Amino acid sequence: MRATFFRRGDRITGFDLDGHCGGVAGRDIVCAAVSSAAYLTANTLTEVCGLSADIAEADGKLHLRLTETENTRGDDVMNGFYLHLKGLHEQYPTKIEIIDSNDTEV
Repeated sequence: MRATFFRRGDRITGFDLDGHCGGVAGRDIVCAAVSSAAYLTANTLTEVCGLSADIAEADGKLHLRLTETENTRGDDVMNGFYLHLKGLHEQYPTKIEIIDSNDTEV
């Protein structure tokens, strides 16, 4: 599974998750952990923090891009998700690839 985080300066402005972690569907704890954390992040950003976001999902894919990036609550949530995935990557380095990318969207 590949997690690409988009950054503008110090801020994480979005992420793309692509692929599966390689285990048996419904039994892969790493994939389940990533999926659960991603949906928690998306729901917290939009429903709790009230931020606008472009969100799209398909089998094995989740795209989230904040349309409102000047919000410290959003920064905290995104940074927490990033740290969570970094921790999972350290435990399961062959299952999760993390990429940091410059956000070129305006």
